[in-house]
Amino acid sequence: MTTASVSTPAATVATSPDAMSTGAKVLAFGTMCVGMFIALLDIQIVSASLRDIGGALSAGADETVWVQTSYLIAEIIVIPLSGWLSRVMSTRWLFAASAAGFTVTSLLCGVAWDIHSMIVFRALQGFLGGSMIPLVFTTAFAFFAGPQRVIAAATVGGLASLAPTLGPTVGGWITDHFSWHWLFFINLMPGIFVTIAVPLLVKVDRPNWSLVRGADYLGIAMMALFLGCLEYTLEEGPRWDWFDDDVILTTAWIAGVSGVAFIWRTLTYANPIVDLRALKDRNFALGCFFSFVTGIGIFATIYLTPLFLGRVRGFSALDIGLAVFSTGVFQMASIPLYAFLANRVDLRWLMMAGLAMFAVSMWFFAPITHDWGAAQLLLPQALRGMAQQFAVAPTVTLTLGSLPPERLKLASGLFNLMRNLGGAIGIAACATVLNDRGNMHFLREAEHLNIRNEAMGSVLQGLTDQFVAAGHDALDAHTAALKQLWGLAWREAQTQTFGDAFLVILVCFVVATAMVPLMRKVAAPKAPRRMPTDLGAKMKAVLFKPLLCAALIAGGVTLAYAGNERPRDTGVGCARAGNSYCNLQEAGNGRLPYGGTSEARVAE
Repeated sequence: MTTASVSTPAATVATSPDAMSTGAKVLAFGTMCVGMFIALLDIQIVSASLRDIGGALSAGADETVWVQTSYLIAEIIVIPLSGWLSRVMSTRWLFAASAAGFTVTSLLCGVAWDIHSMIVFRALQGFLGGSMIPLVFTTAFAFFAGPQRVIAAATVGGLASLAPTLGPTVGGWITDHFSWHWLFFINLMPGIFVTIAVPLLVKVDRPNWSLVRGADYLGIAMMALFLGCLEYTLEEGPRWDWFDDDVILTTAWIAGVSGVAFIWRTLTYANPIVDLRALKDRNFALGCFFSFVTGIGIFATIYLTPLFLGRVRGFSALDIGLAVFSTGVFQMASIPLYAFLANRVDLRWLMMAGLAMFAVSMWFFAPITHDWGAAQLLLPQALRGMAQQFAVAPTVTLTLGSLPPERLKLASGLFNLMRNLGGAIGIAACATVLNDRGNMHFLREAEHLNIRNEAMGSVLQGLTDQFVAAGHDALDAHTAALKQLWGLAWREAQTQTFGDAFLVILVCFVVATAMVPLMRKVAAPKAPRRMPTDLGAKMKAVLFKPLLCAALIAGGVTLAYAGNERPRDTGVGCARAGNSYCNLQEAGNGRLPYGGTSEARVAE
């Protein structure tokens, strides 16, 4: 059994990438990056348009949220399977099949006739397309060596964090200018291109169908049960008060039991589906931890920022997308800078700088107020965009670069899984913070809404007089004034709660930054003294120049939008707990500042 486990990987690497020409490597790698990008983009592309999809398919909010949840559950199951599947089918044919399946299911999502068909097609889309993500990571290390590997890792790491960041922006723009159907139809042309091009261009290994006979199917079932139930628990737990709900309690128990069984099975089976033994390598274990933390930061901030802009500011899907666009712009612009520094500075220092920069950006997010828009978000999001590039790219190189080539496929799936798990846990934790801390802040704000308080009585009377002047009778005016005050209290409580959630993320990145020195330096793989046909120049021409041009154009659009953003009628004043009283006082003087609830707008 041991002999089979050692010889099997070698059999799958019979076709060496060295046989490919330099131009073919760059073109093949770029094509695979396109496939990975659209698969990652679809994680968040629907997040700003769920209301439109739900309305078109006559679905409630509880059903519509599964348009995103089903995709995440399916993707998180297939990612760790991709290493074994690529050894069976080869990288080329698994990637082509994954791209083809993703394209077909994208078409089906666009023509879904009800919410149930949409959920099924989204689950299939996530499952069939998820394999493309880890395959690009392993191909980058198989194709390139020396300084060119750093460039490839910078590209892969950048795209892995850039795609979900741009999801709300792209989705909001498409929905606003076309319709929600095009959130899925946009995948058709690049999907067809990748499906056709990859079999022609990619030559990494050969299929080894004999692995099917000795596969650990029990381990696959345990892993699917564990990850599926865990993802469901994390996604749905905050909405149903966690273990107060019987279904959440049941799925949590199933996830716990199947998770322990899966780990035991993986460590005792001769040919496991996931290589947990790779965690014995210190760099790989720490790298998985850093991947987990960056997953928290990337996905939790993508969750929090659009939610704040929609819930507190009342932004449309397009406005939300444009407001958060600056993160992607600055990340794209920082890719060439990172590639320049990565060949001159210890990657551990760059990773430490990236993690610390992310923590600083969360510190800038923490004092958020109810009137923040694109202009106020520009600086913290710019820091976050650069931080994502400098945190993710060196993590990829230091983590996967420490492993021998025959372990890369199985280990890459685990590395990518940790990022997605971090995102799921980060979103669940932030949702819990928003719920629990929101209630606490609201109760504190409500303590000020006491008519025995002379200042509050004056505010209430001022609002009542304004509603009377607008044509309401005295009783209706008084009721509307009370609703207005409660709406303001709700808005201020919500705003403070978002600040608390950003501080939770900050703590995670402070801890991660302190752990970077535990990583050991990875020696750069040897490369030919002179790369044939100037591989570095070709990679820069194919990958970096378009990214830099796109970043400059997008940067101009972002700055123009931030500078010309129209103020919304959300009131003035401060939102922090130290002076939360001021908005309520200003509410009685001048125009009516509306809160975030529909009830607060009834009096208009």
